[in-house]
Amino acid sequence: MANIHINIGSNQSRRKNLSKAIDTIKAMFENTVFSRVYESKAFGFEGNNFYNIGVNVPTNLTISEVVSIFHKIEDNLGRDRCSSKFSSRLIDLDLILYDMIIDKSHNLPRDDILKYNFVLMPLAELSPNLTHPQQHKTYTQLRATMDELKSYNIEILNKK
Repeated sequence: MANIHINIGSNQSRRKNLSKAIDTIKAMFENTVFSRVYESKAFGFEGNNFYNIGVNVPTNLTISEVVSIFHKIEDNLGRDRCSSKFSSRLIDLDLILYDMIIDKSHNLPRDDILKYNFVLMPLAELSPNLTHPQQHKTYTQLRATMDELKSYNIEILNKK
């Protein structure tokens, strides 16, 4: 059984789209653990702020199967795959970690861990003592190098 970390983000109808993605993840995977919701500015383009949430999940699926499921979830929630990398998103699901596997073809561990606080903060919250397989530092140690983000309890997604 592999332990994976997922990052889910949205900057369009953030509460609604994150809630739908969370419900779908809960229905597809058992023993899901969610971080707080982190708010960050759009990066690389002008747009609404993003909400991001991290999820830890055990799975027997392969990396390719997990990525395929994420693409299906995104497609079902209306993700536009024709837009540029740095653009507004209805929903974005990224596989950040798959155990301690280093796999360049699947970008694991995801490079974004070391670049963006909206990826690292939820990961450090859920797995503070886990060590990055290439940096050999805990996610808490890596988090100390980045600015903090505003965060909310997950219940914010249920507010109208």
